[in-house]
Amino acid sequence: MSILNQKTINKNITFTGVGLHSGLDVTMTIKPAEPNSGIIFKRIDLKEDNIVIPNIFNVSSAVFCTTISNENGTSVSTIEHLMGALYGLGIDNALIEINNQEVPILDGSAKLFVEAISRNGIKNSNAPIKIVKIEKKIEFNDGNKTISIEPSKISLDIDFELKYENEMIGTQRNLVKVFESDLTDIYNSRTFCLFEDVGKLREMGLAKGGNLDNAIVIKNDKVLNKNGLRNDKEFVNHKILDCMGDLYLAGYKIIGKIICSQGGHKLTNQLLRKVFQNDENFSLIEITEKHLPNTFINKSHLKSIA
Repeated sequence: MSILNQKTINKNITFTGVGLHSGLDVTMTIKPAEPNSGIIFKRIDLKEDNIVIPNIFNVSSAVFCTTISNENGTSVSTIEHLMGALYGLGIDNALIEINNQEVPILDGSAKLFVEAISRNGIKNSNAPIKIVKIEKKIEFNDGNKTISIEPSKISLDIDFELKYENEMIGTQRNLVKVFESDLTDIYNSRTFCLFEDVGKLREMGLAKGGNLDNAIVIKNDKVLNKNGLRNDKEFVNHKILDCMGDLYLAGYKIIGKIICSQGGHKLTNQLLRKVFQNDENFSLIEITEKHLPNTFINKSHLKSIA
């Protein structure tokens, strides 16, 4: 079975936890799905209009988390860590049943999602994968926040820079080749905030479920979490995880190079909207070979479906 065929999970996997921002208890079950169905969220606490598709144009909010909504206003929020796990593990198709509005935060990273899916197994199909190939360099700037995507021959590279005035976080930068690098540190890196921002978030009705078990909290030059950081670049690595999850709202794996400075959910979504506004910026292609050719993006090995 080719590694380039579409994949789903082997059997149902259930997670229970609390929503980071809502503070509400939630149960979520990831179920196997047929080829070409993609990732689908289903709000089982609702009887009607309960299907929500992760799509860049369905993002209804990108403030502190990624929220997707259907045309009737049904939404699912904080999907980015789960979507990052599915992207990195190569899960093309899954039905995600959830009994509340927000994906459980678990430990604030993608670690538990990845471990559970890996433990329960991944199921291959006979259907070939589809890939978005970036054809032109596209940029989006918002003040000192910048992001761009440009063509790449064989991979998705994410070059991310984080800048904070806080001396503990400071400036961090990391480059990850999503289809080639060991993503363990990316999956394990948790969401974070400054101690002085906790009160502000709660005044906004956010972070009601946040605590030191599911988020890193930094006060001046100290990490308040008992066991400290999980890796030397945990702050920027978490931003890369978020970026992976937000990129998966394109619906397919992407071949391209992302360069981002001080970005986040909103900037990534704005970039993707700009990319997909013009058919000349990208190609949607299907791998027809059983094995990955050295050149990978080679029109003789690929069938255009755009």
